[in-house]
Amino acid sequence: MVEKQRCPLQRDGVYRWFSELTSSQRVEFLCGLLDLCIPLELRFLGSCLEDLARKDYHALRDSEIRANNPADLGSLTNLTDEVVRSKLLVSLALLASDNREAAGVLCRTLTHIDSIIDNYGLQLNDGRTGDEFFLLFTMATNHPAFSFHQKQVLRKELAHIQARQSATSASHTTTPNILTATVTTTTTTVTSSNVSSGCSKVIE
Repeated sequence: MVEKQRCPLQRDGVYRWFSELTSSQRVEFLCGLLDLCIPLELRFLGSCLEDLARKDYHALRDSEIRANNPADLGSLTNLTDEVVRSKLLVSLALLASDNREAAGVLCRTLTHIDSIIDNYGLQLNDGRTGDEFFLLFTMATNHPAFSFHQKQVLRKELAHIQARQSATSASHTTTPNILTATVTTTTTTVTSSNVSSGCSKVIE
């Protein structure tokens, strides 16, 4: 009886805690939970997710096509532009789990973020910008379309970003719902990104 009385309170506490996390923290936590599930639980959860995703299928169809087109992704290289970052977030959310070619394009775009931050003076502690970068790399390092080696490269980049953010600011204003933000259609000028040796080719 004691356990039955305590469980609802513990669960409500977890719900409240989860609701206060940033988008990148939510993704990391949920992926960690999935790693703890047994195969039958994963199949059941997959069915539930499939049903929920079906509701937005038609609304996101065009975006999904672009997200899985390497040519379209190749134009999204200017990480200093918030519109480009928003499009990359949408692309990672809609990227097919087996699209290694598109993942390779995204990996090359996301590498060498340190030099981009230095050259353009991006402030990782201004709230939204830092959260967008954290979410981009968290999604990429947990996405099944990326190879193990690509994930390792991107995890190092993420660690560098987190270290830089921690060093420049003791307080960080978070933006929990980046993934729900509306992606604007402003035309942007893009520049070529540096290519990491770890993402120079698609690993089968």
